[in-house]
Amino acid sequence: VSLHDFDSEANLFKDPNDPRGLGSSDLFYRFVAGVLDHLPAITAVACPTVNSYKRLVKQGSMSGFTWAPVYACYGDNNRTNAIRVPAPGRLELRLADPSYNPYLVSALVLNAGLDGIRRNLDPGDPHRDNMYLKSQSELDALGVKFLPRTLGEAVDAFAKDDLARDTFGPAMHDAWTTFKQDEWLSYLNWVSDWEKDRYLHMFV
Repeated sequence: VSLHDFDSEANLFKDPNDPRGLGSSDLFYRFVAGVLDHLPAITAVACPTVNSYKRLVKQGSMSGFTWAPVYACYGDNNRTNAIRVPAPGRLELRLADPSYNPYLVSALVLNAGLDGIRRNLDPGDPHRDNMYLKSQSELDALGVKFLPRTLGEAVDAFAKDDLARDTFGPAMHDAWTTFKQDEWLSYLNWVSDWEKDRYLHMFV
């Protein structure tokens, strides 16, 4: 995402004199702060299936990191942040998976960013370290929180977010929330092969 001014032909998110070292403007940082503020709700739409959250883990079944976003934070060209700044004046939201609707996510991200600009929010300094290596106490000190870890958590955040409601409109917001809540409950009530393999012979 970048912000192009058709009159000046300039990217309004760029600033070569950026004291934070990312070559980005104050407008950019306020936009990022807005996206971060609404990121739990955005997650529900960017990661709209139960299976989406199987990807958002620090470490998979094999050794080594997944480099998937698990924390609501931003930084430079660092794949442990949910929002990455790969080049001056440009941000990349690393959450979305192939099942998302690009129009809905784009609308939410733009509205969230504009909300950050209107409210003059500050995202703090960018995170340049490997966030996977931070302890919980270090994350707490930085004010960095986990992203929703299940579809249920994400949909709850979406349901409570007034900006998401404003973006979707009340009727669509309520309908989408109800549909996804039903999907999550259906998943919870389904007995998986994992449960059968693990428990079938344990208690009989």
